[in-house]
This record gives sequence, C-alpha cells and structure tokens, in this order.
Amino acid sequence: MVSLKDISAVCGVSVATVSKALNNQNDIGAETKERIRQVAKEMGYFPNSAAKALKTNRTYNLGVLFEMKDQSGLTHDYFARVLDSLKSAAEEKGYDITFINGCRARPNRMSYLEHCRYRGFDGVVIVCVNFYDLEVLDLVRSDIPIVTIDHLFNNVCAVMSDNVKGMQDLVQHVYNKGHRRIAYIHGRDSSVTQKRLASFYKTMEELGAEVPDEYVRMAAYRDTKGAYDETKKLLNLENPPTCILYPDDFACYGGLNAINMMGLRVPDDISVVGYDGIRIARHLEPKLTTLKQDTKQLGMKAAEKVISLIEHPKVTLIDQIIVPGQIYEGNSVARIN
Repeated sequence: MVSLKDISAVCGVSVATVSKALNNQNDIGAETKERIRQVAKEMGYFPNSAAKALKTNRTYNLGVLFEMKDQSGLTHDYFARVLDSLKSAAEEKGYDITFINGCRARPNRMSYLEHCRYRGFDGVVIVCVNFYDLEVLDLVRSDIPIVTIDHLFNNVCAVMSDNVKGMQDLVQHVYNKGHRRIAYIHGRDSSVTQKRLASFYKTMEELGAEVPDEYVRMAAYRDTKGAYDETKKLLNLENPPTCILYPDDFACYGGLNAINMMGLRVPDDISVVGYDGIRIARHLEPKLTTLKQDTKQLGMKAAEKVISLIEHPKVTLIDQIIVPGQIYEGNSVARIN
C-alpha cells in the first residue's frame, strides 16, 4: 500500500506537505499541490478510511434501517425509489450508505443500536420498520443523528409525505366526478394510516358526503388478497359504493381482480383509486387514478437532513419536512350524474 511517506520521497517534500496537498489546504502553492496530487494518483494512492475516521471522527457512512413485513425488500415499488434517491443524494455529499442488519434469527445478532455503534455510522435514516419496536426506540433515543421517513417521534427530524393533503385531493377529485358513495380500504394502523383516514373522514364531512361504517375497511398495505376480500364485501352490500379508495396501488390490483371475478368493469360499473403512483399503475389497463408521491424528494431531503445534523449539529433545526404529492389522473374513475 502506498503511504504518504512514499509520496513525499518521490516528490522531495515533507510528509506534512503531502498531507496538506491531498487535503486541499491553502497554505502551499497551487503548482506544488497539483504535482503532489498527480504523483499520488500515478502511484495508486488511496486514503485509508479507518485512518481518516480516527482523524476526523467521522466514517462518512450512513446507516439505513429498512425492513418490510412482506419481505419485498429492495423490490418494493415505492420504497426502492425512495432509497435510490437517498443513496444518490448521500453519495453526492461524499457519504456511503449501509443497511442495518435486522435478521432476528441470526445467532448472537447485535441490536440496531449496537450495530450502529459497531459500524460507527455518522447518522441513521429510518425508512420503514416497526417504529414501536423497543430496539428502534433505543436507537431513536441515542445520541446518533436520526431522520425518519413517514413517521414522527418527539425531538427527531422527520421527512413526511403530505398524507393529509394527498387524501384530501383524492377525495375532492372523486367527488368532483360526481361520486357520493365513496368507500375506503385503508392500511393497517400506523401514523400514515391515521393521517389518511382522518383526512378522508374530514374531507367527506366538509363535502357533506355521508360515510357509512361499512364503507371503511382495512387490508394491509400491498396485500392483494386482503384487498380482494374487502372489495367483494363492499360490492355485495345492499347499497354498494360507486368508488373505492385503496391503501396503495399494489393492493388495488387485488381489488381489480375481485371486480373482474364478479363480472364488473372499471370504471363503467365501479371506480377505483390507488395511492403512491408506482410505475406499473400508469402502464396497465385501466390506468389507475392515484396520488403520486414524490419519492425523489423524500429520499433527497432525508439524506440532506441527516448530513446537516452530522455536519452542523448546533444550527440544524429538529423539524418536519413535508413533501407534497400530486394526483395522477388515469382512467379508473368514471364521471357520474
């Protein structure tokens, strides 16, 4: 391995001068600096990350806590795009990302916090996990800079999709199409679900539209079987809805299967609406009307915020960043009288 001492011998300067040149300090001449850097490159010099961490007290490595109950992992249509944006934004700032090991079956596994200490992460972004897990709470309460995506903790920075406005916009859009009997199959309990559900009820009340209890049902996010079953129950009601809102685009396709099985057509017989704006929803027929979340902004803002917490801890506010989405109008909602 090429050392600073090797470079100094070739260039005929001190080790301190080589160090200053490679760290782009201004107290040596530009010509000398350029010559040293060129020699270092030709000799194949790379800085030692462990040595750099000792000197700067940083590893330039961010931990990412990401677990999916359905085991979809990085194939998840929505979160994969959030993570891709997070990775790109972190790399632009000179940081790498490493996933935090969450395999519970692994013998002698470390807790989330222990893993973060072991890896020496400068900060952590929590993207998707059971936020009420005791290990997650231990991590959040630690002195490691933390940013969450789509979940709120006290005294922790969060980057949030505007779930309240997103649901409001969807309900208003469906209402403007003439629908009054609007059902909602929501996801399992979470802060995201709570905001969307409250916004659904509030918007319907403001519009003067009644919401029978049997119109509000639950199926897990991305659960096509659950959405299939709940859709059948809704359509078998004595007074069925004219439009069904789903927890996400992926689950919505379970609803479409139920509708097809019952011999009905979208949007002629029943209208459907998704949420998230995954790519496949814009390419299959019927093209879903959905709320397209800004995954690029979510990932980028999370990376920027956690790096700001690391590099400027005294002036970075602990706050929420709200990222708006926008309606993508497909052809799954009919206009009715």
